[in-house]
Amino acid sequence: MSRPSGDVVQGLVTTIIPVHDRADLLEEAVGSVIAQSYRPIEIVIVDDGSTDGTGLAADEIESAHPGVVRVLHVPNGGPGLAREAGRRVARGEFIQYLDSDDVLLPEKFERQVAALLADPGAGVCYGITRYVDEEGKGGDRPTRRTGERIEWMFPSFLVDRWWATSTALFRRSVTDAVGPWTGLRNEEDWEYDCRVAALGTRLCYVPHFVSEVRGHAGERLSRSGSTDPDKLRDRAAAHALILGHARRAGIRADSEEMRHFAKELFLLARQCGAAGLAAEARHLHGLAMEASDGGPRRNLDVRIYGWVARVVGWERAGRMALEMDRQRPGRWRA
Repeated sequence: MSRPSGDVVQGLVTTIIPVHDRADLLEEAVGSVIAQSYRPIEIVIVDDGSTDGTGLAADEIESAHPGVVRVLHVPNGGPGLAREAGRRVARGEFIQYLDSDDVLLPEKFERQVAALLADPGAGVCYGITRYVDEEGKGGDRPTRRTGERIEWMFPSFLVDRWWATSTALFRRSVTDAVGPWTGLRNEEDWEYDCRVAALGTRLCYVPHFVSEVRGHAGERLSRSGSTDPDKLRDRAAAHALILGHARRAGIRADSEEMRHFAKELFLLARQCGAAGLAAEARHLHGLAMEASDGGPRRNLDVRIYGWVARVVGWERAGRMALEMDRQRPGRWRA
């Protein structure tokens, strides 16, 4: 669901912050938006069914910044559905998604809005994101590939989600076109960005630090993603959707990026099998077979694994394969 174009406020940047049980971090995240050198701005905090004092903290922030901050309280549905609740009420011409444990740097909006206005054909602007650990180290270098100038999201996003949620600033026209966030709780951000990529979205770049991802000991949904069955189910669903987006974008099966993703599908199939998710393992193995064009050796390995799994079962085959990975790293991914 998208808002009618008449409701969009030209020049306004809407920041959408989903939050669950992070009252201690939320104020700093919001503060980094308030501190932007750019105006006009609005902030939509989506309290995703918090069970501590986060909802009250969000309401207090709203009271302290009337007309700028709006709070939505929704049942816990995960970050994707929380972002979607915020997207449906956003009024900005530009959309910023921000995780509640990260921060924006003061000139982010000023630089990125200017870059998008100067380049009408670009749908998303990104800059450099830095990672800072719990001791405050690491902030002098780009994280992932945010220090590189890349013009198109695909095919590079098929290899890795090489930016953080805080890195990009979207045109509203792009977030309207891409549609709603899914209810996935893991890799929902990667799937969303690959959907944006499948639109043929061109990027523009500002060679400056624009945001900061912070390391902390608190809960992160991405942790234990290779062993937790619930997280693996979501990752399996996200990978299947991402493959579909890549195909619609015309990424060839013999491209380096698709070959890489086929290996990732195969690895995830083994992880799902080892976790007892036979249906997901079988499905991902089939997708890996379809996506793979990595030469006789790799295709044969994938086929042999399928034969073994059908004989001994997908769970046992997954456990056997992961044990072989530990003993002989790269055996299944050569």
